Amino acid sequence: MNVVDMHCDTIMKIYQSPINEPGHLKKNNFQLDIPKMQQGDYLLQNFAIFLDKEAVDSPYEEAKAMIDCFYNEMNENTEEIRPVTRYEQILDNGLNERMSALLTMEEGAPIEGSVEKLEEFYNLGVRMMTLTWNYPNEIGYPNAVFADGNEQLTEKTQRGLTHKGIEIVQRMNELGMIIDVSHGSDALVNDVLQYTDRPFVASHSNARKVQSHYRNLSDDLIKKIAERGGVIGINFSDRFLQDAKEKGSLIHAICRHARHLYNVGGIEAVALGSDFDGITVHQDLPDGTILPTIYDALRKSDFSSEQVDQIFNKNILRLYQDFLI
Repeated sequence: MNVVDMHCDTIMKIYQSPINEPGHLKKNNFQLDIPKMQQGDYLLQNFAIFLDKEAVDSPYEEAKAMIDCFYNEMNENTEEIRPVTRYEQILDNGLNERMSALLTMEEGAPIEGSVEKLEEFYNLGVRMMTLTWNYPNEIGYPNAVFADGNEQLTEKTQRGLTHKGIEIVQRMNELGMIIDVSHGSDALVNDVLQYTDRPFVASHSNARKVQSHYRNLSDDLIKKIAERGGVIGINFSDRFLQDAKEKGSLIHAICRHARHLYNVGGIEAVALGSDFDGITVHQDLPDGTILPTIYDALRKSDFSSEQVDQIFNKNILRLYQDFLI
């Protein structure tokens, strides 16, 4: 299968684990570790540096500390997995039966609206950045705003990129850092379409038509992202897959979202973005070992083996081949 997953928060879980019970990528009780990834037949995992900018003193310093954590874990597991910044490294690791790890950032706040800090994180190996999380930042506005401990839709969510944000996304295109619009407002996605010219991703977003949640993408945006050559990673969170009143299997819901993304945007736009270790654990999708079951379910739902291979790796690898040079 050679799974390529565009998003997980495992580094955050490891970084935040208590000193007396530390978590490590080698083996842990989270949704992803080396044995689970091996059992799930992973080729590449995107590891996001994620932080709640309202809960830390300096998002910039916190992100750098988490990047140190990422590289410490890579150094501890070099026989099984290695960090990559170039497409050829992914191929080389696969040929040598090693997995690859792509460093990404979820929440653009650590760059503090600075092109220089953006370039600093690029030089540290970050090759994809989710522009916003659940707060407005110097780059733009999300599709929901945290307030009083809850996600709320506000008038701010109708705003898109800031003036500085336009400069940031254009510099990302120049650098070869992939723009990720998951969590972004609809207006932000449209602004990215207006002010950039390269493909981009929604690394962990689903179809709003299948599950009416603001975190999911409208058909209009799915079509526009696909027309740009972008890729959308299906999120495994139960609340983004189906309504709480629905009792069906979440694996079946993944198949429904995949089918809808395919019908609207074409097969080339569909990929995986599990959000493991950033979502509530559900018995249907407990951890990375479930990927072979998802593969089989997609085949049984009338996707061809070639189409499922596109969803599992080929579509996003096509984009990586263009960016990771």
